[in-house]
Amino acid sequence: MTEWLQALVADWGALALGIITFLSCLAIPVPSSLMMLTAGAFAASGDLDLATVSASALIGAILGDQTGYQMGRLGYRRVEGWLLHSPSRAAILGRARSATQKGGGIAVFLSRWLFSVLGPYVNLLSPGAGLGWLTFTVMGIAGEIVWVISYVGLGYIAAGQLEQAGDMLGNALGLLGSLVMTIGLGWLLLKRHRKRHEPHPDSP
Repeated sequence: MTEWLQALVADWGALALGIITFLSCLAIPVPSSLMMLTAGAFAASGDLDLATVSASALIGAILGDQTGYQMGRLGYRRVEGWLLHSPSRAAILGRARSATQKGGGIAVFLSRWLFSVLGPYVNLLSPGAGLGWLTFTVMGIAGEIVWVISYVGLGYIAAGQLEQAGDMLGNALGLLGSLVMTIGLGWLLLKRHRKRHEPHPDSP
């Protein structure tokens, strides 16, 4: 399937890439990151235009996010029932729910690129978590810009070595994700420690 999608990007260019990123933001299992790397490589060889494929990938991702948000606002319960049929998706849904409730707009931003597996689920959960459309949209667009620039840009720079480039970026994002989680956990523990040792208002 991956080879077929790569051929699709080569034949249909920006349009195919936009459709792929759109579908990926709806939890459809398509290798969108790999396709952006491929599109970047084609742009480096002159077969595609870098600005056009980048804009198409970004527009597709934004439209996918917006579709997911509206699905969550209008019919989340129906979609949730479908997601819970799969144990793996149910587990991701639980992680996304926790991230959305605790992080709000920051969770939307990070789930576009750093924790991208959570992205489609955060889209669905955001309306129910009380995250307004404007905040969701601004943070979502900011995160998608990082995602698109990271993968299309790396594909452009590392044309001809896509597998190595993908592994390198994946490892870098994994390391950054671990660092963010460590800092976040440390902050929560420090906050809890301070709260526990605050003097009670009624104490002498």
